[in-house]
Amino acid sequence: MGAENKVTIYSVAERAGVSISTVSLAINSPHRVSETTRARVIAAAGSLGYRAIDGGRRASGGTRIAVAAPFSSYSTYFRRFSGMLVRARDTAVELMAHDLESAASVSAPLLDALPARRGIDGLILMGVPLGSAALRASREAALPLVLIDVRRARPVGDDLPVVLVDDEEGGRAAGAHLRERGHERVIFLGEPQLSDDYVSAGMLRIRGLAEHVEVSLVRSPLHADPTPALLAALEGPTPPTAIVANHDELASRAWRGLAARGLRIPEDVAIVGYDDGPLADGLGLTTIRQPFEESGRVALELLLGAIAGTGGAVRRIDLTPTLVVRSST
Repeated sequence: MGAENKVTIYSVAERAGVSISTVSLAINSPHRVSETTRARVIAAAGSLGYRAIDGGRRASGGTRIAVAAPFSSYSTYFRRFSGMLVRARDTAVELMAHDLESAASVSAPLLDALPARRGIDGLILMGVPLGSAALRASREAALPLVLIDVRRARPVGDDLPVVLVDDEEGGRAAGAHLRERGHERVIFLGEPQLSDDYVSAGMLRIRGLAEHVEVSLVRSPLHADPTPALLAALEGPTPPTAIVANHDELASRAWRGLAARGLRIPEDVAIVGYDDGPLADGLGLTTIRQPFEESGRVALELLLGAIAGTGGAVRRIDLTPTLVVRSST
């Protein structure tokens, strides 16, 4: 029996100075232990190479990959995941989805627990930045990682392979389109961001948008009605004449709320969404189309190459969004 097979949960508990139940909670229910304890357990697990694999799966020769994202907060992550599922079809690759809290909704979004989950050969992390403790642990355990849509404000160590969609270019395309339509002042409608530990997609979209139009910000919680805040922002002698929403679902709520108050779209205010899909198509919403499925497929290709040891020197892949013009502008 090799040394790696001798590493057990008892070994991790001894190294971390905690009970085996605490180790189990830190790995499988990290929200139930303190941040300090969690970091200690993750560091111990990583230094010992604790990545136990069940015998049946290893015998079958399959590859198990964890995919972590705020799935329940943003449905678009399912579209990235579907790109991976198509790529993994008819292979021995097993994909396991793990739901995370939205990075925008928590004050400490850095993920420090998941990479030590048992029985995985690689991790794809979407939309939530990786914490320093998890990064160290994953490197010590030689756990391959690929990021999608993750930008840390303060990079740690060597760059990890990452797949990004150019959000600044997306904002630039929306701004140029609105300027061509005669709009000079625009509202950017997005969620509050509680932490500055990462660079959000919205921050980059605002930067690109501001190259063409004057931008004012309206923040609305993820599932709240943005109408009151938008109505207040649309008052004054020189009010904004267009709204760019951080995603299509937010744009649809803005459209519904403003229309219920008697505003005409686009005659009184134009609306641009972000993402594109059946919702935008059905509404006639002008939006920025993201290559979600492609980003998932490319990320899985990168990770499988890293697991097989055939990965090349590519550390970053940038995909380009495109403007889709419909009736809302």
